[in-house]
Amino acid sequence: MTNTFHLTCQHTDGDLALAHVAGDLDVATAPALRTQALALIEQGHRHLILDLAAVTFCDSSGFNALVGIYRCAHAADGSLALSAVPDRLDRLLHLTGLDTLLPAHPTANAALAAHTRSPRTDSA
Repeated sequence: MTNTFHLTCQHTDGDLALAHVAGDLDVATAPALRTQALALIEQGHRHLILDLAAVTFCDSSGFNALVGIYRCAHAADGSLALSAVPDRLDRLLHLTGLDTLLPAHPTANAALAAHTRSPRTDSA
């Protein structure tokens, strides 16, 4: 059973957007996650932080959506960072080595602070 999925853009600052993701990330909701995140990139927010604190489940479709979002952000000379990653997804990111491409932070505020300190965004 799929919980209702929501992506809410909580914060934007130039080329940065922080979005809160809630509900299940599965075959039924992954396309919406990808579509909404890519819309943020197309609007000029090439650096995305996805706060996953309210994600209740993530299957391979949700995982693949995150990979696709990362690829599109990277192609736009941007980045994707995650915050409050659920334990099972965190283990999957580590097992696949994607934790080296998708930095994970304990909170959205920590992710925002890390983005601010990042040398790749100093000129942005």
